[in-house]
Amino acid sequence: MAHVRSCGLSLLCALSCALLCALGFSDPVSAQDTDRIWGQVHTKSGDVHEGFIRWDGNEVSWVDILDGFKEVPGENYQAWLESKNAAGPPVRTIDLHGFRITWDEADPEFPATSQSGIRFGHLSSLRVMGRDHVELTLRSGELLDLEGSAVRRSIRELTVDTPGGGQVELDWDELDRVVFSAVPTGARTPARRLHGTVEDRDGNRYTGYISWDRDEILASDVLRGEEMEGGDERRIRFDEIVSIERVRRGARIVLINGVERELTGTRDVDRRNRGVRISDPGLGMVEVEWSEFEILRFHQPEEVADYDTFDGGRLLVGTVITQSGEEIEGVIRWDADEAASWEMLNGRAGDVTFTIEFANVSRIERGEVFGATITLLDGRTFELDDSNDVDWGDSNDVGWDNKGILIQPEGARGANGVASTRWRVIAWDEFREVRFRHDSTGPSSGLE
Repeated sequence: MAHVRSCGLSLLCALSCALLCALGFSDPVSAQDTDRIWGQVHTKSGDVHEGFIRWDGNEVSWVDILDGFKEVPGENYQAWLESKNAAGPPVRTIDLHGFRITWDEADPEFPATSQSGIRFGHLSSLRVMGRDHVELTLRSGELLDLEGSAVRRSIRELTVDTPGGGQVELDWDELDRVVFSAVPTGARTPARRLHGTVEDRDGNRYTGYISWDRDEILASDVLRGEEMEGGDERRIRFDEIVSIERVRRGARIVLINGVERELTGTRDVDRRNRGVRISDPGLGMVEVEWSEFEILRFHQPEEVADYDTFDGGRLLVGTVITQSGEEIEGVIRWDADEAASWEMLNGRAGDVTFTIEFANVSRIERGEVFGATITLLDGRTFELDDSNDVDWGDSNDVGWDNKGILIQPEGARGANGVASTRWRVIAWDEFREVRFRHDSTGPSSGLE
């Protein structure tokens, strides 16, 4: 059943806000209200709860990702199968410094489902269809069925912070549908979203909304640990923290009042930490494992991504260039799977996992031997290999197990003069690069 309790800003939160403003920050509550998930939650009993939504404990902003599995269209399999049969048994060939290396490969299975994820900002509504199945209506009008860990009865709960300071907690079995909309003018969140810059051990920096230990995401959440000297237990609200740095057996916490504490003994501050996730509006999501983590410095965002930032996605279009230099323009399905700008490309750089929204990708260039170089619209580049992230499973997006780049050439005509729907499949060993076209004239993502 739904649980309702009163909540408001505590005196400590108010003091923290004042201290942050004194340090030069803008109001940490009102500055981020529009980037938060807002909607009407309809229950099976007929109740409707409207307000700020926290999904499964750690998704609260429009840039956060709802992940799961989707069905792969049958036509993708047919195009892949026709291409494979026409070419004979699968053979892989690479040219490296004047030497050609060729090997036969076992025929891979073409999966019926694939990993998927979509930012909440692209959603118009969500309807619960079963214990681990939802139907999503995107803002483009496209319907998407999603299954998996974030859309099943095992989610921790869905909470709604309602106007007036109330909070409603709902279990999965109570949910019927959620209708999303922009945050109304004047609505205020009870606690701001954590935001900052993470630096890894190689000096790379990633800026965005923070999920600490895949769990703590709000300024009102609490970091727990024990003092390295003395063993005293500490519970520190995140709105009291300026930075967290990994040291020896734990972490050094610097507070806004200048006090430093070195803590250990809990998952929040030792090697049991499950990693730091950074939701970057101009990229997607980056996850830095504890072994790779160096320091997190909290600060306010320069810009926020509100509901109007998202459009529900468009079909991927661009130019695919083969190893022989052939250029093919048209509609693209990456890895015989990802077909829309809202979909995600997955890869790794060491112990850092990337989940990159295709809407932010300008170019993908295959590596000479392994992986690929991803260039974003803002100019950032990342050299990525296949991902083995435990949540996403083995990813084939940027490696030899990529099922191929499907492309439907623009202006192609069949024998009867009608536009052809035939897909070409460019295998990974034939592929050199793709340049995506992002403009308002491209087709919307009304996928069939």
